[in-house]
Amino acid sequence: MTGLLATAGCLSSDSTNQSLGMQREKTTATETSPTSPNSLDEWLSDANGYDGEPRRFGPDSRPTISVGAGTDGLAFDPPVIEIAPGTNVVWEWTGHGGQQNVVALDGTFDSGRTNAQPGTCYQYVFSEPGEHAFVSEPHRDDGMKGAVIVAEPPSTGYAAVDEWLAGAGNFDGTVVDRTDRETATVTVGSEGNGGAFAFSPPALKISAGSTVRWEWTGEGGGHNVVFDGHDINSGGVTPDAGTTFEHTFETTGQYLYSCLPHRALGMKGAVIVE
Repeated sequence: MTGLLATAGCLSSDSTNQSLGMQREKTTATETSPTSPNSLDEWLSDANGYDGEPRRFGPDSRPTISVGAGTDGLAFDPPVIEIAPGTNVVWEWTGHGGQQNVVALDGTFDSGRTNAQPGTCYQYVFSEPGEHAFVSEPHRDDGMKGAVIVAEPPSTGYAAVDEWLAGAGNFDGTVVDRTDRETATVTVGSEGNGGAFAFSPPALKISAGSTVRWEWTGEGGGHNVVFDGHDINSGGVTPDAGTTFEHTFETTGQYLYSCLPHRALGMKGAVIVE
């Protein structure tokens, strides 16, 4: 089967099945096939809806990219994602912006002929690390661009922490060591995950008996601090700058937490107690 499927299911392709691209219909008689950019940053400099920060997804996730987002329907949302090898990415048509398709500039994937029916979708499994710029051919000159960055997730050496923080956009594998201090501070509402939706630092290591203090910036709307599997939380959501929450960790272990309203965006943190 070729072309795009409607709400009954998603069309798929992989590196061994590129028949979809053979069925692609050009939007104009003079249009040529897209070619890979020399620089991904340069390519994305005028991508509609891109703020310079890729949206990161952890292993075992199934990211969905809207095709035809924005006020004029000429954007992908999110336009740039970072995923782990083996991730299945789905593009779903909104029906806005007219005829659309999804074509990788390096030829890795191709959704086939253009389509404007909402609910249609296309999916592709990325098995190897790499950077893949893509475009909707009818609107590539209008800035309807995107990219999939395939990379191994950052690693701290703590498996539970790495899995928990894999989707946090500001996590790079660094663990801030505060084992030589009685207190440590985490900022709530730092820049990350597409706005002020991050804890900073996301991964913190302290000694047993030390206290962690969370301090609100007042940015990004209402936040809270809620630990997974432990009765430790800051209470209700608050947007107020200067709000603080403290907890003293007496027992060694790995403590994982999130801001519940923005957990899906990747607003997560971890405290490693040794």
